[in-house]
Amino acid sequence: MNIFSKLSWFIKAEWKRYLIGISDLLFLAILHIFPPLIIGMIVDELNKHTLTWQTLLFQVFLILLLTLIDYGMRFIWRYALFGGAAKLEQTLRGRLFHHYLKMDEKFFQKYRVGDLMAHATNDISAVQQVVGGGVLSLVDAIVTGLTTIFAMIFIVSPKLTALTLIPMPFLAWTAFVLGKWMHKAYDHYQASFSRLDDKAQESMSGIKVIKSLGQEKEDFDDFAGLTQKSYRAARKIFYIDPLFDLSAQLFIGMTYVLTIFIGGGMVAAGSLSVGKLVSYFSYILNLTWPMFAIGQIFNIMERGDASYDRINFLMHEKSSIIESMHDDQKIPNGDLSYQIKSFEYPDDQDPALTNVKFDVKQGQMLGIVGPVGSGKSSIIKLLLRTFDEYDGEIVYSSKNIKEYSLDSYLHAIGYVPQDNFLFTSTIGENIKFARYDASISEIKQAAQIADIDRDIENFPKKYDTMVGQRGVSLSGGQQQRIAIARALITDPDILILDDALSAVDALTEKNILHNLKHERNGKTTVILAQRLSSVMDANEIIVMGSGSIVERGTHEELLALKGWYFDTWNKQESDRMGGLTDG
Repeated sequence: MNIFSKLSWFIKAEWKRYLIGISDLLFLAILHIFPPLIIGMIVDELNKHTLTWQTLLFQVFLILLLTLIDYGMRFIWRYALFGGAAKLEQTLRGRLFHHYLKMDEKFFQKYRVGDLMAHATNDISAVQQVVGGGVLSLVDAIVTGLTTIFAMIFIVSPKLTALTLIPMPFLAWTAFVLGKWMHKAYDHYQASFSRLDDKAQESMSGIKVIKSLGQEKEDFDDFAGLTQKSYRAARKIFYIDPLFDLSAQLFIGMTYVLTIFIGGGMVAAGSLSVGKLVSYFSYILNLTWPMFAIGQIFNIMERGDASYDRINFLMHEKSSIIESMHDDQKIPNGDLSYQIKSFEYPDDQDPALTNVKFDVKQGQMLGIVGPVGSGKSSIIKLLLRTFDEYDGEIVYSSKNIKEYSLDSYLHAIGYVPQDNFLFTSTIGENIKFARYDASISEIKQAAQIADIDRDIENFPKKYDTMVGQRGVSLSGGQQQRIAIARALITDPDILILDDALSAVDALTEKNILHNLKHERNGKTTVILAQRLSSVMDANEIIVMGSGSIVERGTHEELLALKGWYFDTWNKQESDRMGGLTDG
């Protein structure tokens, strides 16, 4: 029952709702004392041959009236308790999703997507059942059990009650032991289900790769293996769960046997009437539900407890990115100064960046190039505050970027990543994602700068065209240009293109760069690229190698150095001219 102390914050907040529900259940439990009592009275009058039609009709009417009252009261407690359960589910799901949005990259490297989804679905549903069906079962079992036992003692016979309820302590002890087993088994099952959920999500996202490489059978075998492990974990629960009901049936059966022998003897001895014995059997029937509920209660509580612990563990994960509490929330703009002495990724001994220093005046363009793994993306990750733990500082608009709140700082930046993620929505909604109040004219203007407007106008539904899952209905170049338009819609002071022109042809690249130069006058642009033609017009180009700057200058200055940039430029130009000749 430890789960109730963990959820006390919610129960206290919703105390009126639970007061109504619990009071209703208590009233119903008292109400249920009377039908067996009335039935017993009818039997005794039948036995004495004193029952009249008038008395019988009146007693039947009382039973019908009690049934109608029972119906109305059940509606009230269902509305109160299950309404509270739905509110807890909404609250927890909102908190968990908000927590996910606040977490840093390290968190998402540690936890896989399927695992996080399982926490937000299965685990929250298990906790929700605690404050709905769990509270109902617990309170109903307690009040029904106590009021029924009270009626058995004071209305029928304390001696008969004491002797026939001997099995009850053994049932409680059995439920306690089985509850411990259930908690462990369910925790193991939820972990296995998280792995299965993650595998399914990953396979669906990478279905094109799986099919193109002919790995359907291997992927299915991997999925089947995880399914088998999940099944074995679930089977342990299925072994334990029926034991609750079987135990209740066993002890209820023992209670009935004791009642027949002891109660029958008392009737024969004349110390108990037949009617009261019939009432007693009815009370045992009322007591059946609390006995069976013990299993259900422990099942719900242990599942909820295990799931709440899993959710709580995630909620206590801290982001390494610390928000400034002193920022005035104004979106900054100005010059950028990047001064990093050293930066290592978490759990990595080798530095990803060493002595990387450059300045970008507002309105200038900076190009960053270099071979794969040279540190280009690491520069951008620090600029975007994906990681904050490094030796050095990054100053923007005369202020260390760590002194800004993330909300105000990141609103000054428009970022187009290498992986152009598009949401399953329309083209227009994808473009205005960062500024949902943008007008259609502003959306079209961003699309024109990104040189995608003519493509969109050729679609039958134009800006209302659905892009499909992750933009599957569009080409790679179209996806990139829509992502660029999405970054431009906020008119950011700094635009970062992280190899965001790799999927477009040379002419389209030229048009986009021309549009950026003329439409973003006075705004800063940072371009990371493999294709050097993307940065040839930059005010400064830095060449990265092994985490450090190995060359820097303008396009002409770098060609004059005859280093890596010179060699790469000549090779790319040779490949381009060769391609034109072949065409």
